[in-house]
Amino acid sequence: MDTITIKGMHFYGYHGCLPEEQRTGQPFHVDAVLYADLSKAGASDELNDTIDYSRVYQLVQSIVEGRTYRLIERLAAVIADEVLAGFPVDAVRVAVHKPQAPIGGPFDDVTVTVERRRHG
Repeated sequence: MDTITIKGMHFYGYHGCLPEEQRTGQPFHVDAVLYADLSKAGASDELNDTIDYSRVYQLVQSIVEGRTYRLIERLAAVIADEVLAGFPVDAVRVAVHKPQAPIGGPFDDVTVTVERRRHG
């Protein structure tokens, strides 16, 4: 299976269980791997024959910046489900990074990764 990877999309959102997270917000980073047959685009060299990743970016941005969820698990699931519903992909893997999660100690990153596949 061929893939398109969009790595390190950076957004500012208001997701979290704590009231201050939903009030002041924080940065979120999203990676998406889109699984699809890209052979037609590889032969034609036409944008219409592939997945327009600028549109995927716009969708992810609208979800992260325009909605609020308590859990990044939910945020990742919504992104994955909407990419799967809106684009000709066979499967998608979405990782949501929350580098400023309030966990009470030093750390590099908290990441939740979900995968969704088209049924049928």
